[in-house]
Amino acid sequence: MMKYFHEADCDARSSSLERNFSASRSNVPQIDVLAGATQGWGAEFGKMLRHGARIGSAAPRVAIATSEYEAQGAGTRSSPRKDAPGGQFRYDPPFIMDAVSILKNHGEAVKAYFGTLRGRYSDAPPRLLDAIEYSLTAGGKRVRPALILESFTACAGGRPEGPGRASALAAAAAMELIHTFSLVHDDLPAMDDDDLRRGRPTNHKVFGEAMAILAGDAMVTIAFEILAIDADPLAVPALVRELASSSGPQGMIGGQVLDIDGENQQLSLPELQRIHRMKTGALLTASCRLGAIAARQEVHLPLMTDFGRHLGLAFQIVDDVLDVTSTPEQMGKATKKDAGKGKNTYPSLMGLEASQREAEHQLNAALASLKPLGKAGAGLAALGKFVVERNN
Repeated sequence: MMKYFHEADCDARSSSLERNFSASRSNVPQIDVLAGATQGWGAEFGKMLRHGARIGSAAPRVAIATSEYEAQGAGTRSSPRKDAPGGQFRYDPPFIMDAVSILKNHGEAVKAYFGTLRGRYSDAPPRLLDAIEYSLTAGGKRVRPALILESFTACAGGRPEGPGRASALAAAAAMELIHTFSLVHDDLPAMDDDDLRRGRPTNHKVFGEAMAILAGDAMVTIAFEILAIDADPLAVPALVRELASSSGPQGMIGGQVLDIDGENQQLSLPELQRIHRMKTGALLTASCRLGAIAARQEVHLPLMTDFGRHLGLAFQIVDDVLDVTSTPEQMGKATKKDAGKGKNTYPSLMGLEASQREAEHQLNAALASLKPLGKAGAGLAALGKFVVERNN
């Protein structure tokens, strides 16, 4: 029977994340989220970004002190201090939120969830399950599941274990399955023809092309099955609709088609942005929206949509930049391949420095979208910062 996760995979993933943010905690810039004074923190993030490391470099960790966020394993709330500006209360460590901790905590939750699936597929062909396991446990940052769970927490008023948690967890696992299926199929010879993914041979190099195709197909069906079984029945239709539309012909898959059709052509910036909004941004935007749907807080869908769209563009811009500036060892996959395939990218269209500035602009716009959430959105802000400052 398939073993969905191994401790070694989890440890390697955590170590990789820690290496990406190797600055010591003593040098971590912190943003105080003050009671009754949250309106300016989007601008503060922009200020930190302008004075921080550039995209693709070893970036400092972002830590956000907050009195509301109660992440699993985050420890006990510290005592309030009155030495903040204006004598207002401030919460200091150990109540610190940083992207590495958020990704690790939510990654562990998804890991535990996948472990519960083992008994459901005891009659499935073992080799098929092995192929699914191979790619599903290959590491990665699991940004999309983290966005779902963090969006759920933010929309639930900072309560990570609030009503709808089961729906959020099922949605997070479903999203990871959809994302992993897309990577397995992307790597096939008929698509990107890649030999390396997350630092190891791609699925079809190990299991063959036919099995890689079938494993990807199976991941799609499992994704919708777990939503139907494990999510709140009242939320299932909206969750299924969101995941299907974001991954289908008007979302990720449609974006892949436009990307292929645009090869060896000179696209305009709006045309390139359309591709990226669909190919990459659709799943990231859906991740933010799924958290709100699971929390039954549809009132927050507009701001979650705005945050996700800006974050999705920033994510893809950084990917394009890293393809130029990073090594295969850093990325865990081939680099400097876009130009050779005639693909349109932000650096090829705008230049490297202009692309970096655009990523910063998109991040600032994403952070501004979170202001109505106040302190409850601090974790999402940390993940947004991570997306732009990552080096793989």
